[in-house]
Amino acid sequence: MKNTMMDFQLTLAPMLERAGTLYPTVQIVSRMPDRSLYRCTYADLVTRVRTLARALIAAGLQRGERVATLMWNHSVHLETYFGVPLAGGVIHTLNLRLPAQQLALIANHAGDRFLVVDEILLPAFQRFISDAPFERVFVHRTGSGPFDRYEDYEALLKTAPDDCALPQLNEYDAAAMCYTSGTTGDPKGVVYSHRALVLHSMALAMADSLAFSHNDSVMPVVPMFHANAWGFPYVATMVGAKQVLPGPYLDAESLLDLCQREQVTLATGVPTVWMAVCAELDKNPRHWRVAPGLRLAVGGSAPAESLIRRFDAHNIRLIHAWGMTESTPIASICRLRPSLGEMSEDEQYALRSTQGTPVPFMEARVISRTGPVPWDGKTMGEVQLRGPWVASSYFNMPELGDKWTPDGWLRTGDVVTVNEHGYLHIVDRTKDLIKSGGEWISSVDLENAIVGYAGVKEAAVIAVPHPKWDERPIAVIVAGEPKPKPEELNDFLAKRFAKWQLPDAYIFVEELPHTSTGKLLKSALRDRYRDYLNGHFSIAD
Repeated sequence: MKNTMMDFQLTLAPMLERAGTLYPTVQIVSRMPDRSLYRCTYADLVTRVRTLARALIAAGLQRGERVATLMWNHSVHLETYFGVPLAGGVIHTLNLRLPAQQLALIANHAGDRFLVVDEILLPAFQRFISDAPFERVFVHRTGSGPFDRYEDYEALLKTAPDDCALPQLNEYDAAAMCYTSGTTGDPKGVVYSHRALVLHSMALAMADSLAFSHNDSVMPVVPMFHANAWGFPYVATMVGAKQVLPGPYLDAESLLDLCQREQVTLATGVPTVWMAVCAELDKNPRHWRVAPGLRLAVGGSAPAESLIRRFDAHNIRLIHAWGMTESTPIASICRLRPSLGEMSEDEQYALRSTQGTPVPFMEARVISRTGPVPWDGKTMGEVQLRGPWVASSYFNMPELGDKWTPDGWLRTGDVVTVNEHGYLHIVDRTKDLIKSGGEWISSVDLENAIVGYAGVKEAAVIAVPHPKWDERPIAVIVAGEPKPKPEELNDFLAKRFAKWQLPDAYIFVEELPHTSTGKLLKSALRDRYRDYLNGHFSIAD
């Protein structure tokens, strides 16, 4: 039968044009380095995106070439999200929290031709400029400081010719790229097509996902340099939602101030951000007047059940989303079905802290050494992914092809169980599982339980070598007041865990190491405490 459907390319261009046509006066609010708020509209955004695209073409940008950004979350960064791909290029967001040496390595590996950088980040840029490949550097200027060595971003826009036609885009063209956070070796480049970004955006907007709509005021707290801010800027633009971009100020009071001022209805961030926000709300429950029905998406690591309960007490809904850089990044979202309403309150909270079910078009399978695992909520296996926005390789790294199975599934490295309703529950990363006396212990489950105890701000559980049991868990804790005693923590955990699963030691520290994207850096802790139980390491608790 002959195909009679129109050949319509799924690119970022119609998403942007829709916002400008249907929602021209909807605002994009940016917090600037001086803490002032800059406001523009979707009509402004469309005009500046087209201008940027034409200016880049006039500057010689060729199809598929990379334009890097070193920027916080604000409207000019949003311009590059669309302007670079509409010029036929690929936007490459550099993670400003990475060490200078690693930034230079990534920029060279990506082959970045141009860079757009925030003026306030020039000191960070200076630390790796001598080893970077950039042909031209454009500074987004927000102050009055001199930068004679580089070009002005606004001056670049003024070079855009009026008669420069934008290229015809194919949905399989590369549009963006990010590098993984490097928790397992050097960062690896992932390239996203226009089609992947569009389909990912449509899936997130669905009611059973995060239910984006033009009624929302959306605040991506997760940096725009990390996995496309989880796709939030694209989805918000697609539906015409107001966008609130917090700039460099991610402390709890600044975020709550923006939430209140701009009546944010949907925001996203990692657990450490929301833990600080919740602590501020607990401390000053009547001070903040946030929008009714505020939804907070949380990712990067699973939220503790106790954090979900605390936000519920403030009438704020915490929603767990899971994924990885290789999956654009959202792969699953935890929303409770009406049919699960007969569960007890405790069972519902336990389920809400899991990774939930795959979003539409995302396929997940859980494989153990013996094959697919049963949906019994107990049997563990590695979750593997397949779908239209899952990467099929790393950029210029053919040697890492074993990350994918011969039949095309992405090996995530996450060990999970699946319950009878299809909800995924990450037990651990394959490298973080603790095998003690032949039995597996989940570091994630222990961590989430420990942070539910009063006086615990953050916890990491790691495996350390043991002469008899091979490995044993120890807990490294950032405590508040009152500081808990080890025996109190043991008694608290003993209600949920068997005696052999309890940590052999509780070590109290001022802070825990994190990756540039806020994830616990357990490899550093394992290196530091590898001899702890063998008596070769001493530390004052």
